Amino acid sequence: MDRLVIPFTTRAEFQQHLASCLSRAEQTLQMFDPDYAIWELGSTTTDAQLRRFLQGGGRLQLAAHDGRHVERAAPRFLRLLKDYGHLIEVRRTNPQLRQLTDSFCIADQRDIVRRFHADHFRGEAVFNGPADLQTSLERFLTIWIESGPGLYANSTGL
Repeated sequence: MDRLVIPFTTRAEFQQHLASCLSRAEQTLQMFDPDYAIWELGSTTTDAQLRRFLQGGGRLQLAAHDGRHVERAAPRFLRLLKDYGHLIEVRRTNPQLRQLTDSFCIADQRDIVRRFHADHFRGEAVFNGPADLQTSLERFLTIWIESGPGLYANSTGL
């Protein structure tokens, strides 16, 4: 597959490209969003995609400012965390990072779906474009290092 860049502007397009990104992931998923409110982490489709990924030995890293939405609206994700806690790590950003408003999912350091601002759906999906991901990978690493422990299978607090 050649490098593919697809701009999007709607929730449906975001969900479609996110599903494609999740389905292509084999080894790593690195995600950042202020609260994951529109990610549908609790849907049966997302649950099935993440279970397939984790059953294959993939590792999932999520960082967020606030986890209340996931705690309230994504019981399937909480079960996933309980079942695969050894392959999932969730972190909560420190206060100095709360001004970050972008949102992205990186799969295998090859694919990305990103919204330029979490309050809007405008963004782009890049598939098979590892060179396009360098800035986002560095951004995720910085967010990850500057964040603390978050949601656990037996407690809340993302």
